[in-house]
Amino acid sequence: MRQLTGGFLLVYLLAACKTVAPVVQQTPSPSVILSLGNRVFTTDDFFQSFTKNQLSSDSAQHTDVNQYFDSYTNLKLKVVAAEDEKRDTTEAFREEMATYRKQLAQSYLTDKVLIESITAEAYQRMQQEISASHILVPVVEDAAPADTLAAYQAALDLRQRALTGEDFAKLAREHSQDITTASTGGNLGYFTAFSVVYPLETAAYTTPVGTVSMPVRTRFGYHLVRVNDRRPARGIVRVAHVLVRVNEGANENETKAAQDRIDAAYTRLQKGESFETVCREVSDDVTSRANGGLLPSFETGRQVAPFEEAAFSLAKPGDLSKPVRTSYGWHILKLIDRRGIAPFADLAPTLRQRVTTDTRADVLRQSTIQRLRNEYVVSENKPILESALQKADSTLLRGKWQYTEPLDPVLQNKPILTIADQSYTVNEFFNYVQQRQQVPRNPAMTTSAATSATTPAQAGSPAVAMRRFFNRYVGDRLIATEEKNLDQKSPEFRALINEIHDGVLLSQMMEQNVWERSMADSTGQRAYFEQHKDNYQFAERAQASIIVAQNDAQLKQATEMLSGKPPYQLRRSGPALIYDRNQTSLTSSQHQSLLDVLTVLIRNPDYVVEVTGSHDLAELDSVSAGRIRAVVSFLQQNGISLSRITEKDYQGVTRQGSKDPYMQRTITFQYFSFSKSDVARVLNDRLQQSSGSTSASDSAVLITEGLFTRGMNPYLDAVAPWQPGTTILHPAGRAVALTIVRVEPARPKTFAEARGTVINDYQAVLEKQWLAQLRQKYPVKVNEQEIKKLAK
Repeated sequence: MRQLTGGFLLVYLLAACKTVAPVVQQTPSPSVILSLGNRVFTTDDFFQSFTKNQLSSDSAQHTDVNQYFDSYTNLKLKVVAAEDEKRDTTEAFREEMATYRKQLAQSYLTDKVLIESITAEAYQRMQQEISASHILVPVVEDAAPADTLAAYQAALDLRQRALTGEDFAKLAREHSQDITTASTGGNLGYFTAFSVVYPLETAAYTTPVGTVSMPVRTRFGYHLVRVNDRRPARGIVRVAHVLVRVNEGANENETKAAQDRIDAAYTRLQKGESFETVCREVSDDVTSRANGGLLPSFETGRQVAPFEEAAFSLAKPGDLSKPVRTSYGWHILKLIDRRGIAPFADLAPTLRQRVTTDTRADVLRQSTIQRLRNEYVVSENKPILESALQKADSTLLRGKWQYTEPLDPVLQNKPILTIADQSYTVNEFFNYVQQRQQVPRNPAMTTSAATSATTPAQAGSPAVAMRRFFNRYVGDRLIATEEKNLDQKSPEFRALINEIHDGVLLSQMMEQNVWERSMADSTGQRAYFEQHKDNYQFAERAQASIIVAQNDAQLKQATEMLSGKPPYQLRRSGPALIYDRNQTSLTSSQHQSLLDVLTVLIRNPDYVVEVTGSHDLAELDSVSAGRIRAVVSFLQQNGISLSRITEKDYQGVTRQGSKDPYMQRTITFQYFSFSKSDVARVLNDRLQQSSGSTSASDSAVLITEGLFTRGMNPYLDAVAPWQPGTTILHPAGRAVALTIVRVEPARPKTFAEARGTVINDYQAVLEKQWLAQLRQKYPVKVNEQEIKKLAK
C-alpha cells in the first residue's frame, strides 16, 4: 500500500508556491518474500515471525532462516486455504477471536508504569504493620451533594473534637456506624497492605502515629483514621491447630465442658502424644482435622487478634501454644513455619496481579480513562444528557429501574455521547444502566442504622446515581474505542492478533484434514503399520519399582509401608464417630464428619477405607453392626463403590489402648491405597510436619514404578544385567531400593501396542499429502534474494 508521509506533504506545500511541476516522492512498496497464488507476504512479516520464534524457542531448538521459511510457508498455505473456505467469517470464529482480543487488550489498556509504582508502594507498605482505629460517618455512594457535604462536615467536626483532646475510642463508640468495630472503639487492630480498602490503607500509612487523618471517602462513607502504632512486619506464619468450639450463647456448663476438653488435649500434648493424633480425635474443625489441623499461611490482619497473637508468639517450628480463647472457641496452636517477607523480585508477579484486582484497580482505571480523554475527542450532548438524567427515579436506587421503548421523541435514538466521531444514543445508555444496576449494599452500617428510618444520605439521589452510571458508561466506551484501535496504534498487538488468527484457523484445518482423518482411518493405520513394522520395536524392559529416600531410616519406613500385597496401609485415619448408648442412626454432626471421609475418598480414587465399629459391654452385637451399616450405606449413596469399603466389627471387644467404655461406642476409619504414590505422599506429609518444612519440593521419599527401558531411570541403568529381585543402592548420599519384578526381552510391537505412535506417524504422512495438494492449488513463489539477505 502506498502511504503519504510528512515529507510528501511538505514537498507538496512548497511546490504549490512555484510554477514548476511538483516532484512526488512515494514510499517504496514493502518487499515481498513469498507468494501463494495471488496472496503475498512481506519480508517484514516473515522476519517478525522468525524473530519471535527464535526468542521464544528453546535455544537448543533454534532453526536457521531457511528451515523456518519452510515451516512458515506450510503454515501460510493452511491459513490461505482456511480463508478461501471462509472459516474466518463464521460466528464461532468471530466469537473466539473476540475473546482472545479482549484478553490480550487488557495489558495494552493499563498504565504499566503506574502498575509498577503501585506494586512497589504495596511492597514497601508490607514492611510495616499499622495499628489504627476509625470512625465511619455513613453516606451512600449516590448521595445528593448536600447530604455528602453534611456527612463530610460531620466527620470534620468529630475530627476537631478528637484533636482538641476528646478520647477517639469514646467518639467511635458513640458515633461510628461501623458494625464490626464501633463497640471496640473503632479498633481495626494491626494490619498491612491489602487488608483494608485502598483509600483507608493509604490514610493509615500516611498519617503520623497519634494523629487523626482528614476524612477519607470510600463507598461506605467518610472515615476518620487514627494511627495508634507502627511496627516492623512480623512476616508470614503457618500453624496447625486443635479447635474445641464454643457456640455463641453457650451456657456455663457447655463452656466449662469445652474448657475441660481443651485442657485435657493440652495435657496429652504435654505428655508427648502426637499433635496429629490429638487433633484427629479432639478438634471440631472439620476442614483441617484430617490433615493434622494444618492451616494456610497468613500474615498480620488475616485472623482474629487472639489467634494471631498466639501464632506469632511461637518461636520455633514444633512449639505449642497454651489454650487460647477466640470467638470461635478454644485453640491449641503448633508452629509449622515462620518466615519473613520474600524479596520483591519473588513477590512482584503476585503483587501486580493483586493491585489490578483489589480496590487499587479503581485508580488504574481512572488513570487509563484520563489518558484516553486526552487522546480522543469526547463530546457530551448536554441538553439530551440532562433530559436523560431526569428519567431516573427511586427504583434505580433499588436496582429495579426499567425503561420502555420507544422513548420520548426528544430522547428516542438521540446521540447522548460522541467519541472520535462515533455516536452513542440514549437508548444504548439506558440499556447499559438497566443491565448493570444492582441492589446497593453497605455491610459496614450498624444494625441500628440499617434498620432505622432511611435518611436521604442513606437512600441516595436517583439523579446522582444516573450521573455515576453515565460517567462509567463514558469510561467503558473510551476503553472500547481504544481496544478497537489497538491494531493501528500498536504493531505488537496487531502481530499478536494476526498470530492468534492464524493459529485458530490452523487448528481447524488440521483437525479436519489430518487429525480426524488419521483417527478414523483404521485401515490406513493398519496398512502404514504393516509397511513400517521395523520402526515399532520394544527394547528390553524391566517391570520395576524404585524407592528413593534421603537416608536409610526413611527408606526403611517406606519399604515397611509397602510390604505385603496392596492395598497398602497408609496409617492415615478419618474422624471417629462417637455414639450414645444403643444409637445406630447418624446425627447431623456425624453426617458432617462423614463428609470429610467422603471428600478424602473422592479426591483419592485409589484409596480404600476400612470402617471399624464396636460397642460397649452393655450393648448388643447388633448395635455395632447397625452403626457400620449406616456408615457404609451413606458412603454408597454418595457414589463410593463397595469395592472401596472394607468392614471390621470388634463388637464388644475392648479396643487396644482404650480404657474408656464411652470410646468403645465408635466407628473409626483407616485409609489404605492401591497406589504406591499415595504411600509416598502420606509419608512425605508426615516427614514434612515433623521437620517443620512446608515446601512441596522437599519430598523426602519418591516412589516410581512402571515398565522401563534403558535410559529411562538412572538407578535402573546402574544395574546390569537386569534380574528379578531387590537391590539397595546408595548413590550421591541417597538410599535407593530397586525392585525388579520381571524382565521382558526385546521384541516387535503388536499393532495395538504401537497404535498411538502409528497414528502420529500416519498424521505426518497425511499432512505431507495435504500440503502437496495445497502447493498445487496455490503455486509457491519464493523471493530467493530476500531470503539471502536475511540469512547473512
